[in-house]
Amino acid sequence: MRHFDFLADEERDRLFAQPPHAFDVDDGPALLGVAMGATLYCPATRPNLAADIERRAATGVMSMVVCLEDSVPDSELAAAELNAIHQLGRLHRDGAALPLVFVRVRHPDQIPMIVDGLGERADVLTGFVLPKFTELNGADYLDAVLASGEALGQRMLAMPVLESPEYGHAESRAVSLLAARRLLDKYRHLVPAVRVGATDLSAAYGLRRARDFTVWDLRVISDAIASVLDVFTRVDSPGATDDSYVVSGPVWEYFPTSERIFKPQLRETPFAEHEDRALRAELLAADLDGLIREVVLDRANGLTGKTVIHPTHVAAVNALSVVAQEEWADAKDIVATNGHGGAAASSFGNKMNESKPHTAWAERTLLRARLFGVVREGVSFVELLGAVLHP
Repeated sequence: MRHFDFLADEERDRLFAQPPHAFDVDDGPALLGVAMGATLYCPATRPNLAADIERRAATGVMSMVVCLEDSVPDSELAAAELNAIHQLGRLHRDGAALPLVFVRVRHPDQIPMIVDGLGERADVLTGFVLPKFTELNGADYLDAVLASGEALGQRMLAMPVLESPEYGHAESRAVSLLAARRLLDKYRHLVPAVRVGATDLSAAYGLRRARDFTVWDLRVISDAIASVLDVFTRVDSPGATDDSYVVSGPVWEYFPTSERIFKPQLRETPFAEHEDRALRAELLAADLDGLIREVVLDRANGLTGKTVIHPTHVAAVNALSVVAQEEWADAKDIVATNGHGGAAASSFGNKMNESKPHTAWAERTLLRARLFGVVREGVSFVELLGAVLHP
């Protein structure tokens, strides 16, 4: 598997100074957590689910979640379970290219049910998404994932979703997050990423963000996400990133149509400079300007990747994961000091790189560069996004 593999070789050479490297379902969970990029959710009720998964893989989707939880009405759950087993059984890991495939279950008992139903075809599964994850229900979920993997003779991964009200409420937040972290640490080798459920957290306050706002504009929700980041991504010493978790950005739930109140959130100048006003118009028409702004803020605050519910969102999220030349140069210079301290002007001559405090950032940046590539100097995000959207 490799990001942007759908681009022609000459186009990839034109865009990237360092192209993305391949990764595999058997790589370490921390690497896979970064590699997932935009994770596309789809309901398990889709009648052509297998064909949809294969088609999306061919357009650059590296991770998908088949959902048996909130996207499926209670009355259709039994049919959705049967459909998921039937459709996933039609996939072949050794045939057409497949993304990392997870199933989002409602309760732990569905994990062995899905695995048993797939039988020898269960190798198409990468793992399971565990909704409403807390200290109380988490061990049952994680033990079910572990047992299913052991029965199959292959690793099954687990992605918990932190979305219960106790992670939002000020009086219980710290205790609940620390308890969830202690539990997950026992199963660290199974957890590629911790996901944040901003929609459910918002529901606890009767909120829903409009498309003109990012999740970071909803203060009570952004405070909760910041606390998740504090507990799960902290680095206790310079460069000690092995024990921290990847935390993914919450879902962007909008796709094109309704009337706008505020001005677009994409400046016109970068698009005019590249004579690509049509691309800007396309992004605005698809409501991608809000998503792009949220992804930028996600990364600034320490989130990695994003949950998405529409295929048009994938290209924007993954293109924004590509590392800029300046970031790459700084990261290499910092890592080259081996954490021995000191400070020096960046090779771009516009900032100070300090070895010890910047080492963890540099290591994470180089991992992202390995998986998503480094853009060539002079190639803008506008140009990169245009190429990815229209290969």
